Amino acid sequence: MTSLPNRPNTAVLVIDVQNGVVDGSPHRDEVIANINGIVERARSVDVPVIWVQHQSDELPEGSPQWQYVEELKMGDGEPVIHKRYGDSFEATTLESELAERGVGRVIVTGAQTDACIRATLHGAFTRGYDTTLVSDAHTTEDLTQYGAPPVDAVIAHTNLYWSFQDAPDRTAAVVAAAEVDLAPTS
Repeated sequence: MTSLPNRPNTAVLVIDVQNGVVDGSPHRDEVIANINGIVERARSVDVPVIWVQHQSDELPEGSPQWQYVEELKMGDGEPVIHKRYGDSFEATTLESELAERGVGRVIVTGAQTDACIRATLHGAFTRGYDTTLVSDAHTTEDLTQYGAPPVDAVIAHTNLYWSFQDAPDRTAAVVAAAEVDLAPTS
């Protein structure tokens, strides 16, 4: 029930699953396997898959740490959105890519839970998109040495609070990878 007119389609966003972002992240292999499963399902039913790739001083363009993990393969013609901010919509072409495909609902996967995933979820929701966070297809790094909660708590909290988001004419949901619904919205 997106608030965006004439945008019934769904897209899968794969955010920042880059070597320098997920190396050493808890549940890395499980999260990547779950993302791969969703991407394969999306491709099989012609649901767009859009890749988001972060660039920063720690992730210089073209460097090994900037590269996507080898387990995930971008398909021919699948857009890659290059970003410098947490919100994947900010100063990028993501909105135009979604509009071109009639997308009003995004399925969100990737990293990091407490940064780019949260920022993109909020960015999509405030722009009128229905949003689905895949509960077992996102992760983050361990920042407990800086006072952050343990990774499992960060993931659990994000899944919990996103499941309670609400706004007029939009939906927010949290589902496991096996339960992701790729059908167009009504």
